[in-house]
This record gives sequence, C-alpha cells and structure tokens, in this order.
Amino acid sequence: MKLAKMFMATSALTLAGNVATAEDMANELTLVSWGGAYQASQVKAYVEPYLEMHPEVKVTWDESSGEAVAKLRAMNETGNVTWDLVDAVASDSMRLCDEGLAEEINHDEDLAAAPDGTSASDDFGDLLVSDCFVPQIVYSTTFGYRKDLVGETKPDSVCAIFDLDTWPGKRSLQKRPIDNMEWALYCDGVAKDAIYDTLGTDEGVNQALAKLDTIKDQVVWWTAGAETPQLLADGEVVFGSTFNGRLFSAIAEQNQPIEMLWDMQSFDLDGWVVPAGLPADRKARVMDFLKFATDTQRLADQAAYISYGPARASSAPLVGKHAELGIDMAPHMPTDPANSGNVHVYDYEWWADNRDDLNAKFEAWLAK
Repeated sequence: MKLAKMFMATSALTLAGNVATAEDMANELTLVSWGGAYQASQVKAYVEPYLEMHPEVKVTWDESSGEAVAKLRAMNETGNVTWDLVDAVASDSMRLCDEGLAEEINHDEDLAAAPDGTSASDDFGDLLVSDCFVPQIVYSTTFGYRKDLVGETKPDSVCAIFDLDTWPGKRSLQKRPIDNMEWALYCDGVAKDAIYDTLGTDEGVNQALAKLDTIKDQVVWWTAGAETPQLLADGEVVFGSTFNGRLFSAIAEQNQPIEMLWDMQSFDLDGWVVPAGLPADRKARVMDFLKFATDTQRLADQAAYISYGPARASSAPLVGKHAELGIDMAPHMPTDPANSGNVHVYDYEWWADNRDDLNAKFEAWLAK
C-alpha cells in the first residue's frame, strides 16, 4: 500500500525498558490464521505492506487457528512454541490468557494510538475483552441459503433451519456447540436474554440437543469456513452457517446464487494473541509487526477486502469500497443497521468458563 511507505522503514519498539532495533529482531514470523478469504485480507492489508518496509522478514502461515487452544497447550507442555502470533476468537483468547499460554498486552504502550492521539485502549474500547487480546475485526457467524432451492417462501428467520417441512434439504453447521446451542434454544422458545442461564443447566443443554436432534440426520458438519460456501455452490445443502465474510466472497466475488440470512447472526471478535515464552528476538519482531498491523489505517484497509467491521472506532470512517470490485462495503458489514436488527451477542466469559464441558457433551451427542 502507498500509505505504508509513509512509515519509517525501521520501526522502534519499547520492550522491557529497551529499544529494540532491527538487529534485535528475528527475521522470521510464523503467523497463524484461518485460511481463505479472511487470511487473504490480512495478507493484502498489512502483511504485504509490512514486508515492503521489511524485505528481510520471511512470513510463514499456519491455518490452524481453529485448534489454537489445543495446539498451544501441547507446545507449552513440550517447551517448543513454534508459533509467533496467533489469530484467535475472543473466547479462546480468554482461555489462553487464563492458562498463562498468552502474553498480556499493554494496549496503550504496545499499540499505536489513533491518528488524533486517542489512546489504543480508548479506540478499541469495550472490544478489549482480554488482557492478552488485540481485536482486529467484528464478524458474525450467520447463514447463507440457495435462492433457487428454497422455493417461493423466502426464509427470514434463523428458525427456518429447523423447519424441514417448509424448507427440506441438507443444512451445514459448524462442528462445535457454540452458535448451534444458542440457535437451538432460541428456536425452541427461549428468550435471547435467558439463553445462557438456560444453557448453564443440564436441562438446558438437553433441551438444545433435543432441538438439534430434529435436524441431526440432515446436517453436514463442517470444520473449515470454506466448506459451507462450497456446499452451497454445489447445491449439496440448502442452508449453511459460516462466517459472513466467506458468504460475501461467494456472493459478491463468485456470483453464486446465494443469499444472506442475517437473523440471529452471532457477533464475535477476532484478533491477535502472542504466545507466552517467546525468545526475546522473536517477541521483538512480533510486537513490531503487531503495532503496525493493528493501527487505524491497516484495520480500515482490511475492510476493503472482506466484509468484516474493523475493531478500532477510528478505522470505521475510513472504510470505503472493495479494493477490486469497487462496491461500497458498508452495506455488507454485519454491523450495518439493515443487517443487525436481531443479533446474538456472545457471552465471552461464559464460553471461556464452560467451553471444555460443553465440547465434551456435544461430542458425546454427535457420537450417538
């Protein structure tokens, strides 16, 4: 990016009271993300500009963010942490922080202020949900459907997923309890503000699983965000959940006959986590990259490649058109008023505290 060239070719970093120069920094970075359109937006928005400034650095990608907690636990046990910077959802960042597997971040010292001088902590605001987390984007997990396969009645509620009479056919759902349990309770009559109280009981868990039982034999379970758009494109499913940016890519970039179903989209945050215990030279490079990659311009630039809202308040006014398609990106954001009339907001702390238990119960249910 041309704007990136306005930055100094060698940036400084305060670390443990010392200024880290280029000579103090490792020249390799292993970044962990999710692959697909989202990772491509990261490459375009801030990795490529950073490498223009630092051609000596080699970046390697690992697409294992979905397994971040388990893999960092294993690396910590063996004393061999091979990842430098990990893209994680907010609830996973909390678990990693609680277990001492992620470094705490001093957001105002380690990150760039907004262009008007607003501190990073004020600019990110309430999205700083963990001391170990630097948010990048607000995204949602929502549904897409095949316009030509739903018949004359257009679905406008997430509960259409459970209505096999009106909309027969396969559905694709992520192979995890998050989202599925909340949607199941909501569509079984539980009020939104009572979902987590209900899910916190054995009866509530059984209620959610019983609702999912009604469609279980029609579900294709996915683990990678690219699967649902492909299943929809191939006509193998009528409805499918995935990240809104994946659906945007299929609709706007690939012209697939897919439409978004925004009702009860699940808002979530995605951001960076620094693994604990990195050697000084690797951590110095990580922190230098992190400061650059999460500044106001970089997060606004990312929105030119994918329909995720930037986490900084100062970035929002800079969001414009898609870098290649030339379309206005604002209407495609999950936060757009037209899309966010009925949203589900995660209880991050609840999931951080209960995910291992719910994972076990969900896996046992799947195995039945």
